[in-house]
Amino acid sequence: MREEEIEKLRGVVRDCVSKHLYSSAIFFADKVAAFTKDPADIYMQAQALFLGRHFRRAFHLLNASQIVLRDLRFRYLAAKCLEELKEWDQCLLMLGDAKVDEHGNVFDTKDSNVMYLDKDGEDREINISSAICFLRGKAYEASDNRAQSRLWYKAAVKADPLCYEALERLIENHMLTCEEEASLLSSLQIGPEDGWLLSFYSCLIKKYDKENVVEAKFRELEKESCISDPSDPSVVCTLKSNTDLLACKAEYYHQCGEYQKCFELTSVLLEKDPFHLKSTLVHLAAAMELGHSNELYLMACNLVKDYPQKALSWFAVGCYYYCIKKYDQSRRYFSKATSLDGTFPPAWIGYGNAYAAKDEGDQAMSAYRTAARLFPGCHLPTLYIGMEYMRTHSFKLAEQFFMQAKTICPSDPLVYNELGVVAYHMKEYNKAVWWFEKTLAHIPSPISELWEPTVVNLAHAYRKLKMYNEAISHYEKALTLTTRSVSTYAGLAYTYHLQDNFTAAITYYHKALWLKSDDQFCTEMLSLALVDECSRGIDPKIEIR
Repeated sequence: MREEEIEKLRGVVRDCVSKHLYSSAIFFADKVAAFTKDPADIYMQAQALFLGRHFRRAFHLLNASQIVLRDLRFRYLAAKCLEELKEWDQCLLMLGDAKVDEHGNVFDTKDSNVMYLDKDGEDREINISSAICFLRGKAYEASDNRAQSRLWYKAAVKADPLCYEALERLIENHMLTCEEEASLLSSLQIGPEDGWLLSFYSCLIKKYDKENVVEAKFRELEKESCISDPSDPSVVCTLKSNTDLLACKAEYYHQCGEYQKCFELTSVLLEKDPFHLKSTLVHLAAAMELGHSNELYLMACNLVKDYPQKALSWFAVGCYYYCIKKYDQSRRYFSKATSLDGTFPPAWIGYGNAYAAKDEGDQAMSAYRTAARLFPGCHLPTLYIGMEYMRTHSFKLAEQFFMQAKTICPSDPLVYNELGVVAYHMKEYNKAVWWFEKTLAHIPSPISELWEPTVVNLAHAYRKLKMYNEAISHYEKALTLTTRSVSTYAGLAYTYHLQDNFTAAITYYHKALWLKSDDQFCTEMLSLALVDECSRGIDPKIEIR
């Protein structure tokens, strides 16, 4: 057969693949390989077999060729076949021996003589070494060697920053701490033409920086644009309405406690793209915080119908039951989500929280410890373990876990708040004041109602230190955030009482009792304040009518 006719057949194979006609592609690729015996045509046949899900046959074809250990394309495709067959040890053997250090640098002396035939043309390619590092990471992760998988994913991103899948694994599976994520991004070799990509990656990682820093990152990306039509410079493309970018922004709003803002943004995103799963997860989290049980019910029904095998779907069902306080049912569905995907962090956290809500501390701790082991870059399991210890008055142990959470994520204000609470319980009031002040320093301004308890706690700590004016100032600040807190009015009343300002104390005890008429502390202290006021005499400023 003439070369022109063979080239036409190759074109037929490529066209069949592009049209997903894999049986046809396999048929014609087999004939081309038989005619030519060319390694490139054998590779094309193996590709067609792989896409047609004939993994054993594709692997046998590649393994039988003499070039499999010398051409990285052959070796990589053979390893991909073994990945699909779940033969992870064989997959690692096929990829060859290589070592990686803590920083993601690969040492592979045995493969210095391998070849890789780059395709001609102007298209940019993902570095084959990066793809191999990523596949090694997946194999180690499937073998429960998460320490090695983390290193190989880092190596994959460093080998080629365009290998987004490796970065996605590191971020979604919480394999890196905040500092490690930032360090990895700063080490990437990204050219000036791909500056937008580095900005986008910086929006994907944990967003616990100062508010102005995070907002600046989003603004920079929204301004990033290109002229889509050189003949008409007025037609400009921008990432401003990109779903992935807006999902990152929604995630940031949720992290800041702006749940309504987050919910509104994810609602718009899901109208535009109802199957964007990252937006769906953030939407579920915001709906949970806002108590929108109807929305959770509808989302759960749709997800179970569309994705019955995804952990997210059953996590949504668990969220609905948790929202309506049916914790036993919620636990059952969170457990189902973890059995479908053991590397889905929200399901493990929800599973622990469902136990904690029923005061079943041992089971909650077990779930949190599993999450802490699986997701070393996520500080929340460690934080929740500390909260469980604090609930059982094991304050020293609680403090240790809070400090561990702080090491993993040194800029989450919730960690500092919990450290302040545990210091307060241990009667270390100066330390409590210091931690609460640090909490408020890490909160985006203006302070939302979510952080009102922190302001009240700070006022309590000042009161314990007999710094009454500072305490009153912070109680009043708390009242600007919400006027329906009994503890704020009670604390303010008690502080005035300690200053012998009985008139103000009586006023605020009354306000507290108006909100909660059966409050024992306020009732007793109001009686004492009235007795103290009477024993001191009537205030001359009060006009008797």
